[in-house]
Order: sequence, then C-alpha cells, then structure tokens
Amino acid sequence: MRIGVPKEIKEQEFRVGLTPAAVRALTEQGHQVWVETQAGQGAGFADEDYQKAGAKLVTTPQEIYQQEMVVKVKEPLPAEYPLLHPDLILFTYLHLAASRELTLALLKSGATCIAYETVELTDGSLPLLMPMSVIAGRLSVQFGAHYLTRQQGGRGVLLGGIPGVSPGRVVILGGGTVGTEAAKMAVGLGARVQILDINLHRLNELELIFGSRVELIYSTTQSVEDCVKDADLLVGAVLVPGSRAPVLVKEDLVAQMRPRSLIVDVAVDQGGCIATTRVTTHAQPVYEAFGVLHYGVANMPGAVPWTSTQALVNATLPYTLKLARFGLPAALEQDPALAKGLNVKAGKLIHPAVQATFPDLS
Repeated sequence: MRIGVPKEIKEQEFRVGLTPAAVRALTEQGHQVWVETQAGQGAGFADEDYQKAGAKLVTTPQEIYQQEMVVKVKEPLPAEYPLLHPDLILFTYLHLAASRELTLALLKSGATCIAYETVELTDGSLPLLMPMSVIAGRLSVQFGAHYLTRQQGGRGVLLGGIPGVSPGRVVILGGGTVGTEAAKMAVGLGARVQILDINLHRLNELELIFGSRVELIYSTTQSVEDCVKDADLLVGAVLVPGSRAPVLVKEDLVAQMRPRSLIVDVAVDQGGCIATTRVTTHAQPVYEAFGVLHYGVANMPGAVPWTSTQALVNATLPYTLKLARFGLPAALEQDPALAKGLNVKAGKLIHPAVQATFPDLS
C-alpha cells in the first residue's frame, strides 16, 4: 500500500502520524511511505531519519494525499478538505461529534475515515485513545498547577500546600483514564482530590488504586454542585465514545466558583463537559469567564510531542500495518475493534454515536 504522512497544520501541533521506526516497519513489509518534509521535526525526528527508514520525502501536502492511505494525528482542517477524495483512507483522530463542519466535509469528500478515538476492544476500552488520555490527564494537573500561580492570573494556590496551610482542592469529573491519571498527578503533588463518577464499579476500582488518598463520590447534580464550588482546580474528564460530552457544569455553577480558580476541560475535543468551555490553542490557552480561568486546548498532548508521538504510534502501528497488509474490507472484517473506528465511508455516516449526534446527516 502507498501511505502518506503529512505535516500537521493545526496551530502548535508538533506531533506526527508515524515515527521513523514505524516507517521502517511498513517499508520492511513492502509498503511505500511518503513523508512531507519537516513533518517530524517538532517531535524530534529529522527528515534524514525518515529517509534512512525507507520513506520518500515530498514537499507538498498534495503529494501526500494522492496516496491510498493518510496516517496523521489531528482532524483535517479546512485547508485540507479539498485534498480528500473517494479513493483515500484517512486514519487519524476525528472527534466528529464536536464539529458539524468537519463531518460535512468528510461526507462530501467520499473518503473512508477511521477515527482513532472510536476503535474499541470487546471490553469497551479504547486502545488508540488511551495513551493520549493518559498524557492529557497528567498534563491537566501539570498545567493546572502552573496557571493557578498568581503570575498566570490564578488564585496563587500551591496544590500541595505546606505544613500549616491547607493543600489545594482538585475536583475531577469522571473516573476513566483521564480522571485517573489526573488524580495520580494531583495526589503526587499532595493536593486534596475528589473524583466524581456515575459508575459504582469504577469507583470501587479507584478505591483499590488510591485507597483513602482520594475522595470518591457518586456523581449527582447535588454532589457536582457541592464539590465544584470549592474547587481550586476543576478537571473535566468525561467521555462518551463518539458522542458529544454531556454538560455537567452549567454557567451559574461556574459563576459560584472561587475567583481565579481554574477549569481544565479535557473533554473540549468532544464539545466540553463544562458550559463555559470553548476551544483554545497552545498559543493562547487560557481565558476568563465569570472570574474563573479556563484552559481549553483541544490537543493537549501536542505540548509534549516527543513523548506523545511515540506513545500514539506505538498504539496505532499494529492497526496501520493491518490496513496496509490486508486492505480496508479484509482488515475491518478481521478486526472488530478496528471496524468500530469506521466513522465515514462513501459519503455516509457509519458510527452509531456520530449518527445519533447528526441524525439529519445519517
């Protein structure tokens, strides 16, 4: 198969769809790989590294999208829409529920689009989303600690506190991968941590992980209100695979939070679980609403591209190899998890959650 790897054009997105090691794995199996020049530079991979791995370097995205399959990191942006075509397999993060515009563009293109975030194993786990969720969860507290400093506009709270001064309060909505990793970081800093979730089984699992170091709370409207009001750092970590995130914190509750407290809504790429959340960028990551700072960067792992590129490609490469070796129909038939990643094909919405989000497009 002919495979293209473009340079990401999302603002300050430094990850890349394939590492040189992944390119070598593909070329050793007889596949051809085209890589756009400087595609891996932000993640620490030079053009020469790709050449040594067997890739062919090209200078334009048009040459990349002429191939049979494009492997990238983030969803296509409007400048890339005209490059999509019916003979293309696009393998990347899509998060369609958050963007009607993108969904329409993919339908119009006729391309076959497989979303990393909806590839799902039989146990319900999301193997291609998990590594980025781990990173985003950890970064949510790392960035949270930074923006809570007074110099960044925050309350001036040290999350860990010191003897004689209470630690900061970290409230985490959702006890999945993002929430768990955020809690690990917050506990490590010495913060007071609360996790809210509606899944009692998951709360029991979290007790085995954290013991008494984290307060585990069943999520109701009342418990969310009680916890959020006193939070120094609120982390939105809610996920419904393929669907828009439910809004758990409304504007009036944000208005009751402590002045200059901070919200990091990791669910922003699925629309956000906090009503006042809007998408920001690494260049301008924070804004203020109702006296509360908001961090809404939709590609948080892009801040640590050396780590996150390798983590992502470690997870995606087996599926990329399968698509390249067997072709689309056979690969989807052999691998039910990969089949669940299919979101758009031949101008039609395929994934049930995306269909439910845009019923008029189904």
